[in-house]
Amino acid sequence: MKRVFDWLHGTTFKLLGLAIFIFLIWGTLAPLETIIWWLSQDEESINPDMSQPEATSDDSSSGEASINCYVIFLPGVGSYDADNLTDRESKFVNRVADERPNCVAVEDIFPFSEANEGLVGERIFAPVWDWISQSDGAAYTLINIRNIWRIAISADHRYGPVYNRGIANTIVERMNAASSLPPENQKLNVVLMSTSGGSQVALGAVSYLEDRINAQINVISLGGVFSGSHGFDEADGVYHLYGTNDWIDNIGSIVFPSRWRWAVTSPFNRARRQGRYQAIETGPHEHDGERGYFGEATTEDGTTYLELTLNVVDRLPIWSVENRS
Repeated sequence: MKRVFDWLHGTTFKLLGLAIFIFLIWGTLAPLETIIWWLSQDEESINPDMSQPEATSDDSSSGEASINCYVIFLPGVGSYDADNLTDRESKFVNRVADERPNCVAVEDIFPFSEANEGLVGERIFAPVWDWISQSDGAAYTLINIRNIWRIAISADHRYGPVYNRGIANTIVERMNAASSLPPENQKLNVVLMSTSGGSQVALGAVSYLEDRINAQINVISLGGVFSGSHGFDEADGVYHLYGTNDWIDNIGSIVFPSRWRWAVTSPFNRARRQGRYQAIETGPHEHDGERGYFGEATTEDGTTYLELTLNVVDRLPIWSVENRS
């Protein structure tokens, strides 16, 4: 008992207490960036005119004009910039899009900034974040902590509507940059794919996307962490893919009460009862690495972990546009 008492008064405990204090203060200040961004916007910035154009007789049948499917990828909490997808992530999203001639990949979105501004962009502390992004271990953990608080903002009922609207604006802008949006009478097939905390941000953006574009919207979570409040009422389908060796994806079902079974009126549980939410096992995937959802390691039968994921994604009933009942 004396040893425990001595430890509680020792250096280790003091450092632990300081770390927890900094973490909580960081969380308290985290919404300031979103609030400042919101206050700096005008009506045109908040609701930019990037809607689908009206159909005209001059609409061509060129390759770009035939695009009506957008495969959009939102990375996880280890991301620090819109252009820093890992090679594995980029290979995955491009393979999904390339196998469907009417689809285009959208992979330049940083889901942990409502303005799509990377940590190493034009920020006051950009040099610090740049140094951290190239570091290993404890230093890089700061990026994860910073982005975890953005997940909390996206899920928050006070700040979430502002944050998620900004993300939705970015998604539509990057869709249009990847391939000009077709006429508004043409219904789009929008597939939001995400991993880790990017899944919460993807779901948060769904309701605002529905207001902006004429689209069938499906969300694919790859070991994602998300609440049960946002996006489930508006999405045509939410598919949570999980590996048997991935424990990270269980965090959302623990920390978010809206995911609990007895929260019967939550959007998550309504979607689950209506069949618009499905949890699908992908295989022995871990959360990341060579045995992650995009990994190149092979299973006992010689199939790569990436192929296991692609096989499940290919079987999802989302690749043709259907009218929602």
